[in-house]
Parts: sequence; C-alpha cells; structure tokens
Amino acid sequence: MTDYPTQYADWQAKRLAALKAPNGWLNIIARVWLAEGTVTVGSAADNDIILSSGPSHIGSLTQDADGQVTYTPEDGAPQVLELSKYNPPRFTAGNLLLEVTTLNGENALRVRDTTSDAPEKLQPLEYFPLDPTWRVVADWVQLETAKGLTIDTSKSIPTDVEATHKAVFTRDGVTYELLATHGTPESPQFVIRDQTSKDSTYAACRFVFGEDVTDKTIVLDFNKAVNPPCAFTEHAVCPLPPAENVLPIRIEAGEKRLHD
Repeated sequence: MTDYPTQYADWQAKRLAALKAPNGWLNIIARVWLAEGTVTVGSAADNDIILSSGPSHIGSLTQDADGQVTYTPEDGAPQVLELSKYNPPRFTAGNLLLEVTTLNGENALRVRDTTSDAPEKLQPLEYFPLDPTWRVVADWVQLETAKGLTIDTSKSIPTDVEATHKAVFTRDGVTYELLATHGTPESPQFVIRDQTSKDSTYAACRFVFGEDVTDKTIVLDFNKAVNPPCAFTEHAVCPLPPAENVLPIRIEAGEKRLHD
C-alpha cells in the first residue's frame, strides 16, 4: 500500500491539475445572470453579452417564464438545456467552454477560455507541512431531525441548505463538531473557518471533503483543506461557513492563502 506522504503528494498534483484543467477555475472570463427573454453571445460589439475572446457570434440563449433555457448556435438548431445544479449543461464554441449554472433557481452563463494563459500564471500553491495528526477519524452522526440553514455566500447571495449529518472529533482533549452543509451523506463537503484565517489561510473559508465514509465514521483530512473557487476567480459564488463550522482553534494544515 502506498505510504501516506506519497498519497498526499499525488493528491496535491491532482489538485493542481484540476485547477489548471480546461474546466477548472482559473480560465473563467465571464459569469452573467440570465433573465427572461433572449440574449445574443459573442465577442462582437453587437452582442447582448460581449465576451473578451472567442467567436464573434456564438448564438443566443433564451430563458422562458419557467426558467427553462434554450441555446441556439449561430448556425444550428435550438437545444433545450437540461439544467442541473450539480451537473450544469455545457457546450463549446471555438476556444470557449460555456455552461449554464443554476443557483437558488436562478440561471447564469459561465464562460471559460480554454486558451487562457491564466493557468500558467498561477503561483505554486503553498501548504502547511504535512501533519498526519490532522487526518482525523471522526464520528459520523446523523441528526435526529434534518437542520435547515440559510448559508451566506461570497457574493452575498443567501442559499438554503439542509444538513443531515455532523462530524464529531476530539483534538487535544476538546470535542468539536462540524456540519456537512453540501455534498451528500456519502460524499459530504464541509465549509470551515479556523483561526489561521486571520493570518495564513483564505479569510472567508476553506473546504474539506469527507473520505472513507461509513454509517458511523468519517475521515476528515485537514491536510487536504483547500481554498474555495472564489479564491481563484471573481466569477465564482462560494458558500461561507455556518456558525457551527467556525472553529476557535488553529488548523495549521492544508492550503494557505494565495500569493496575491
């Protein structure tokens, strides 16, 4: 079996590759809310949504009164998009990768430039030294009643979520609890903030993804605590931590703040 430091180095390499990928977070050039009606998209000045690169005229997007979106390519037939919060529909035009995202029932066009040099300009990610003690096996506790929460975001767009489980662990004799506010019970996501946010880590939050989930336990590897997408681009909307996930301790593990 591969040793933990080697596994961790492999994870870091995959993390960086995902950020720099054509569908990563570094090459987004636009995110525009859609309203009822039709808008044209492209880099030419006569479009309703003018992009900084790509074909002059990509086509149009039409949103109806029920929020359904149809994409009509410049020289093609209309396509009714299958909207999904977790798997937004994507289509390409020249060097662009476009998708229609959905948040709180509202749709937005998000555009990536697959020829952008932004991935190459990313400074190396900095991490705290690997500390195996921050790979924690926590109790995975189902709440007696699902807890509804209104979560704020980096763009001040409140979103309603429902937490069904919490992770409970002990550090230096003190017990802490974290609510899983995103993902699924089988693959939960925790949005956290700790005292390192004051000087070393991204001020808003970091993400931790549960691993090796059973009906009673979950692994929280804080060495894999990562910066949220909004740390890399202004075109992302990121959840902020609920009060329960703001910890009064320093978690000196995982990704540090970006250079800029």
